[in-house]
Amino acid sequence: KIGGRQAKQRTEEATMNAGANANMSPAEKAKAFDMAQHEMEYRVDLFNRMTSSCFAKCMDTRYKEGDLNVGENSCVDRCAAKYWQVTGIVGQMLGGMQQQQQAPR
Repeated sequence: KIGGRQAKQRTEEATMNAGANANMSPAEKAKAFDMAQHEMEYRVDLFNRMTSSCFAKCMDTRYKEGDLNVGENSCVDRCAAKYWQVTGIVGQMLGGMQQQQQAPR
């Protein structure tokens, strides 16, 4: 799996390539579409995991108020920012490891 900016960039590239390049074979178009679909599924899963994690960490289970209070709002904001930051760092590390493995020896 990849994370953060890399996933977004690869999804955009796959989508642009699938739609913009009329010279692609049907197999290449199917592969590009499949890549974009996998990236979208990855993004949805990542968002759902972040939502669950931040909700469990930040929300009071007694639900005293209908809206988020200042503390909950601040906690969710920090939690989401940290989650995306860590996801980006892990994605960069995995990308670097992938490049090292593919480098000629």
